[in-house]
Amino acid sequence: MQNFIQRILLSAILLLPAAASAQTHEYMLDNGLKLLVREDHRAPEVVSQVWYKVGGSYEIDGSTGVSHALEHMMFKGTPTHPAGEFSRIIAENGGEENAFTGADYTAYFQTLEKSRLEIALELEADRMRNLSLPADEFAKEIQVVKEERRWRTDDEPEAFTYETAMATAFQTSPYRQPVIGWMADLNHMTVDDVKRWYTRWYAPNNAVLIVAGDVDPDAVHKLVQKYFGKLPRGEAVTVEPRPEVPQLGLKRVVVKRPAEVPYLAMIYKTPVLTTALEDKNVEEWEPYALEVLTGILDGGASARFSSHLVRGKEIAAMVNTDYRLASRLDSVLAIEATPSAGRTVGELESAIRAEIEDLKNKPVDPSELARVKAQVVSSDVYQRDSLFYQALLAGVLETVGLSWHVADEYVDKVKAITAEQVQAVAKKYLVDDRLTVAALDPQPMDKQHRPHGPMPGGHDIAR
Repeated sequence: MQNFIQRILLSAILLLPAAASAQTHEYMLDNGLKLLVREDHRAPEVVSQVWYKVGGSYEIDGSTGVSHALEHMMFKGTPTHPAGEFSRIIAENGGEENAFTGADYTAYFQTLEKSRLEIALELEADRMRNLSLPADEFAKEIQVVKEERRWRTDDEPEAFTYETAMATAFQTSPYRQPVIGWMADLNHMTVDDVKRWYTRWYAPNNAVLIVAGDVDPDAVHKLVQKYFGKLPRGEAVTVEPRPEVPQLGLKRVVVKRPAEVPYLAMIYKTPVLTTALEDKNVEEWEPYALEVLTGILDGGASARFSSHLVRGKEIAAMVNTDYRLASRLDSVLAIEATPSAGRTVGELESAIRAEIEDLKNKPVDPSELARVKAQVVSSDVYQRDSLFYQALLAGVLETVGLSWHVADEYVDKVKAITAEQVQAVAKKYLVDDRLTVAALDPQPMDKQHRPHGPMPGGHDIAR
């Protein structure tokens, strides 16, 4: 999930301020469905995405994984369109479709030639309120979900260690729960659990529909009104607050799993854009400073981790850093690393700590700060041209409690960050009282734990 969210956040700069405000059109249907239409006439295609404001962080103990299980079941048909019909119709019209579940949202999307948009809208409106959820299909699909968990986490020592790190770092926040769910919860899940979840959360007033591409906004609005406007509003739902309790010291955990190499995860609890607006102890600029700090440590080949630890001292074979700028609750700045051959996890942790202390002790050099900002402003041209990522960013921002307008501010906010502000957030947040360290202690491999081949195909994508 971390890499997926990182791609989302790096895509933030794709919506340049002037273009976003001039070309994004917002509508609200009477039943509470929010519609965003982004005009982009460079190619005769259209992307449609339905985002539901529910994901793994909405679940409680005993029901983890139900959002993700429901995502799988959304392809199992309605009375109007039996199982398999949705995907067949999209494919026959030359389109692509898929879905994903995150901690804060579940999304479904299609990419089609622009004249086929109505097809996708009709299908999505149908399954928003009319899903069949047959028990026999659930019995088969939950086995697919459990195999997905085994393949992606249980049999992947690094992923398992990271999952353990998050469950250790967070004590009361729902971010301690894996989106895919704990295996015990999957074993006891029933189709009635999924039905209740569907009835509660899948309604127009808990969804955002985003259409991006070569379209006329008013024409899209009329089509959406035709298919979604007749859907009944769902009951208003409230989310009980589940704030994280203050951490009172450094946490450590060692994971022993069959593995070929050791692995280190260092998890620092940090604020995000959403919580910075609510917490009087967090300045509005701090998440942007953390974003710049992440780029200084791990923003390409010239960043500090790569140039100092991978090439310079050759103590690390890999170091990745991930900061979640847009999420519903306080999240993390995570550092994942693998030591070079002959080096230990302890040596690698000490080297990473030294780089962090250097950030705390002296302001970043102006040229280094300029490099990171330049990377933000001149992001990947391919992603900037992607309709999918334009819609994706808007969906993330809307479902975590922000607004698509935040994208307009991103570049200017990053440009305004100073070296002193980067130093300040390093001192404030990259401290032991916010840190959890997880180390993978490799155990001997056997045939049973050799890496899998490709996972069987399905509708889910990495989160």
